[in-house]
Amino acid sequence: MNFIPEALDEYAVKHTQAEPELLAQLSRETYQKVLQPRMLSGHYQGRLLSLLSKIIAPTRILEIGTYTGYSALCLAEGLKPEGELHTIDINEELTDLQKKYFDLSPFKDQIHAHLGNAMEILPRLSGKFDLVFMDADKPNYPAYFDLIIEKIKPGGILLTDNVLWSGKVIEDIKEDDLSTKALLEYNKKVSEDTRLETVLLPVRDGLSITRIK
Repeated sequence: MNFIPEALDEYAVKHTQAEPELLAQLSRETYQKVLQPRMLSGHYQGRLLSLLSKIIAPTRILEIGTYTGYSALCLAEGLKPEGELHTIDINEELTDLQKKYFDLSPFKDQIHAHLGNAMEILPRLSGKFDLVFMDADKPNYPAYFDLIIEKIKPGGILLTDNVLWSGKVIEDIKEDDLSTKALLEYNKKVSEDTRLETVLLPVRDGLSITRIK
């Protein structure tokens, strides 16, 4: 779903820095071999994630929802030389593709992939993070928030994807639509929590930027 006219969206993409060739290769392979390739962050949002990470210059990044690894590689572009990125995904079928591109990147020794249920993995991760990117199963967004909020350093940033959910957040909700219900709860939570500052951007499917005070 486009939140601005398609021609204007195309203009914005055209005037955004090109994606690195490795990411272009990963994007092509994802579309060729993986179900639901639209889940990929893609060129435009990927460059936004990269730029935000470079501005923040994080030492530790946490990602919930690896998919094929595109967004992890974008976020890793901003890591400090001694930094590390931890990314979690439950889909074992994607691990070979993730590893292939992580190993081809300059960040292969900085990216740590965790396979399994994020609800179980998150409590086991020690230390605090400068930057967190959430792009996983929507019904668990509020629960993930509760698990990670204390793991983000003061001044740290939480980025959350798909928070407009193709516009469903302003439509009548079906009783069995757990994803939209969870997103409504999550968006309310991060906008009202006095520990946070949040801006919801209508970028692609909605991206919220939350700063921990």
